[in-house]
Amino acid sequence: MNNLTLIIPSKKESESLPIFLKELENINCIKLIVLENEDINTENSIKKIENIKILKQKNPGYGRAIIEGINNTETDYCCIINADGSMDPKYLSEMLKLCTDGNDLIFGSRYLRPGGGSEDDTFITLIGNKFFSLLGNILYKLKISDILYTYILGKTSSFKSLELKNYDFRLCVEIPIKAKKFHLKYKDIASFERSRIAGKKKVNAFKDGFLILIEMLNLFFWYKKK
Repeated sequence: MNNLTLIIPSKKESESLPIFLKELENINCIKLIVLENEDINTENSIKKIENIKILKQKNPGYGRAIIEGINNTETDYCCIINADGSMDPKYLSEMLKLCTDGNDLIFGSRYLRPGGGSEDDTFITLIGNKFFSLLGNILYKLKISDILYTYILGKTSSFKSLELKNYDFRLCVEIPIKAKKFHLKYKDIASFERSRIAGKKKVNAFKDGFLILIEMLNLFFWYKKK
């Protein structure tokens, strides 16, 4: 996997990140840790860990962490994988193979069976995820089952071609919608989401859900005009 970069957004993950990086140490790829400048605790927690790269964000936000990570990737492939340990790296080999077989992007899905599932979903987030995935399939015919899950591996050139803009969690819907619009080849595979190593969700289910809904509607008009 030496042609793969793992983009690891790591906001306030001083407890989780060292443990997760330990799990990744035998995977032969580039581990790009994306940190906000003021997140000294997380940076200090990984000072003694070798074979990683640290990228300091120019601007705050989960979406911006991913965008800046993509823009600083030099390998042929990259994968968004969160620092909290919820995204299982055991799927990386299969995702990379599917990508090298001709796909531009591979989306992990917690809702495909068999194999999908989540130890992190609450009733509210489950309903929200199902609703937004259904809405994406109705408005854009995306044909993916988990639009809000950002465990995504793809060709770096394909990620860059999307010219992503969203600085927060709205990025999760921008990626598949633009992939559909730009005629990229993509598919989803079953992926089991594990419990977080430490900490709580950084998503506010109601606030971020409202912003995601507005973004999906905004993108709909963009989608029709372009």
